[in-house]
Order: sequence, then C-alpha cells, then structure tokens
Amino acid sequence: MKVHDFTLPKDYQPEPGRYAKMNYRRCGRSGIRLPELSLGLWHNFGYADNLLIARKILRRSFDLGITHFDLANNYGPPFGAAEEAFGNFLKKDFMPYRDQLIISTKAGYDMWDGPYGNFGSRKYLIASIDQSLERMGLEYVDIFYHHRPDPDTPLEETMGALDQIVRSGKALYVGISNYPADLSMQAAEILEGLKTPFIIHQARYSLLDRWVEEGLTDVLSKKGLGLIAFSPLAQGLLSDKYIKGIPEGSRAAKSLTYLTSINVKESIEQVLELNKVAESRGQSLSQMAISWLLKDSSVASVLIGVSSLEQLDNNYEALANKSFTEKELNIIDQIMKK
Repeated sequence: MKVHDFTLPKDYQPEPGRYAKMNYRRCGRSGIRLPELSLGLWHNFGYADNLLIARKILRRSFDLGITHFDLANNYGPPFGAAEEAFGNFLKKDFMPYRDQLIISTKAGYDMWDGPYGNFGSRKYLIASIDQSLERMGLEYVDIFYHHRPDPDTPLEETMGALDQIVRSGKALYVGISNYPADLSMQAAEILEGLKTPFIIHQARYSLLDRWVEEGLTDVLSKKGLGLIAFSPLAQGLLSDKYIKGIPEGSRAAKSLTYLTSINVKESIEQVLELNKVAESRGQSLSQMAISWLLKDSSVASVLIGVSSLEQLDNNYEALANKSFTEKELNIIDQIMKK
C-alpha cells in the first residue's frame, strides 16, 4: 500500500496540562485506566479522507488528555489505510509519547481475499496482528480485540489465539467486541482458565440502542470487565444534524454506513424530544448522549468518532455535566419507550 504524504509542522509539542483536562476510569478490575473519551479511527482516517484534518484531530485529542486511540485492521477505506495513516502520525508526532498511549486494534471482519481473511480462526487472527503491527510500525498494541463472534470456529480456538498473541508479546491485553452476553461469559471463562489478561468489551451502546443492558452489563460486572461504548451518537442520529431533515452529504444521505434515511425517519420523534431535554440541561443533544453513557461508572470510556476539530471540542464539553436528576432520567426513559 502506498504511503500518502500528509504534512504539518514537525515541531508538535503536546499541551503540558493535558492530563488535568481529562478524567480516567479504571477498566474493570484491571490496572488500566482509560480516558472518559477515547478516539475511534473507523471513519475519517482512510485515504479517501483529508489526512491533514485527521492529523490535527489526533493532536488536539492528545492535548485534551485523550490517550486511547482505537483502530481495526479493516478501517479505511481501503482496508488497512487507517492503521497505516495512524502509524505515520505516530512516527511523526507521538512516538516520544508511546508509553503514554493506549493503542488498540481488532480483527474479525473482511480483510483479505480467500477463506482465511475473515472471522475468528487462529490463522486469521495471528496473521492479522502481524499485519497490523507492520502497518503501524509498532512492536505491540496495548489491546487486541476479536471484532465479532464466529459462528463456525470453536470459541476455544479464537480465545486461544488471543492468548497466544499476548504470550508472544504482540499485545498486552485482549478484548472482545459485539459479543452477546452468553458468548461473553463463555469467552471470559476460557480466558480465565488460560490466565489471559482479558479486560474489556467494546459494544455498540447509546440512548437509542440499549441492548447491552439486557444481560451483557451483568456479565461484565460479574467478570470484572470494562465496557467501552462505540457509536454513542448512533452514527450521528443523536446530534442536531438530522433535527431539520437529512442534510446533503450526511451519512444517512450517502447510505454508506449503518445509518439510513429510514433509521432517521423511524427515530426522529424521539430525537426531537431528547433534544428538548438536552436544551433544558444547557447541552447539545450529542453532549447529553455522551453524558448519559458516562453517568454510570461501569462504562470505562466512550469511543467517539469525529471529522472536525469543532466536533471533537463539542464532544469534549459533554464532560462538564455528567450528572442527571432522577426526573431527567425518568423523562428520558419515557421517551425511549414510545
């Protein structure tokens, strides 16, 4: 893959007071503390995007005390592009601060052609971590996730591969993503038996999508695992972007992601009512959506994705008001039941 040229002045010096700007939460029962906001590189870091803006977002994130950068092997586009771009940014800006960062990546979705570039076999996962490390120019990642359950590969094989990755020094901790409660429990028990440092579950979680509350959070609590929530704004639906319709060029208009115009139409009445609650709190809807997730200490971090410095700063301001009255929570619950 060709490395694209993207430049900024090379004299980047992080904000000296950055760690005073962020709260850090213990990830389950592990020794790791994650920033309340983590930065995901799913969108806006591929070679179809403006990498100058992407680099500015990474710098600004670190200046705000965001120490956790989350990737996956197939983030882009094209596949692998986000990891390669991040590796370039890391080399130019952040390598002196490597030990101050939590860098994670994943494997489990389509990555390369043929029967061995997908799901959860030992062959796929071992090959994938090697490729990810090469793209990022790293000797190890802090967290390596299996990205989704594999209905055909025995769970013992997949978890055994995660264990091997840690024992080979290619990851410090492991996690899983998109696993339902029952499989999460089974995975935890297998990894406990192997004495693998399994610390985290990355799950889709938002005001509009609360499936994790139907058993998964109980499993995580019982097993001492941290929860990091992705898609906290439901692909942008929990923002003011769609309150007056579907803007041209938005994710819903492009139909290139999981958010479609149908999703917007089905949820817009709830979104409008939630926006009123947010306004009464002196917050934007996106800020309230993030604050609502962080109201519970069981959420170790909220994983945000942004395309501009303005979006990043807006999300960061959510941390100024994470408290909810009982009345506000009741109103929100009633809205979500409609």
